[in-house]
Amino acid sequence: MKLGVITGSVGAALGDAEEHLDLDTAYGAPSAPLALHRFAAGEMLVLARHGSRHEFAPHEINYRANIRALKDAGAQAVVGLFTVGAVDATLPPGALVVPDQVIDYTWGREHTYAGATNNAAVQHVLFEPPFDNALRVRVIAAGEGIIDGGTYGCTQGPRLETAAEIRRMANDGCTLVGMTGMPEATLAMELELPYAALCLVVNPAAGMGAIVLEDMQRVAADGAVELAGVVHRLMGG
Repeated sequence: MKLGVITGSVGAALGDAEEHLDLDTAYGAPSAPLALHRFAAGEMLVLARHGSRHEFAPHEINYRANIRALKDAGAQAVVGLFTVGAVDATLPPGALVVPDQVIDYTWGREHTYAGATNNAAVQHVLFEPPFDNALRVRVIAAGEGIIDGGTYGCTQGPRLETAAEIRRMANDGCTLVGMTGMPEATLAMELELPYAALCLVVNPAAGMGAIVLEDMQRVAADGAVELAGVVHRLMGG
């Protein structure tokens, strides 16, 4: 198996790569070189979605190039790692969640490979379920206490949300809030790449509790080790 892993703020915990692949695509360069890790069960291609120096804001990421690069490099499935806020007040910081639904609140992002601007036929992708069920099951089985299910609400960022926005998202059925899950998931589906999201809750969403930057950073650092463990077990490591 060759697994693509797209990381946000927690990629360093995955360890040092054996090789780095500099790729280009018809949609431009991906956010960073692909880091190749080898395991007994296969290979893992790790991509830092925000760039090697965390320089790309959520709306600046070249999502199309990122997914295309992983596909071109031979990835057979993709797991996106995310740090998120909890819209559901019962989700504590440190919880790991594999959502099964998504609501997209973003705008202006290049979200398809189809259309005249890409010299490609229009395709109406059946985006239900938005995450691959078989891959979700594998991710959940690779960890302990991972919560199965939830709705990831994707906002534009890079600012955090207002309490009123979070109330709206809660009314819409969101349980998690992040900034980068879309259009990552739908682009993977267009390229027929099974895709699942593994989310680390690092803070309560606005209006759901106090948001303290230092606490978020501590939870992210501790949780990065857990995320890395899940991914390594997926690869038999």
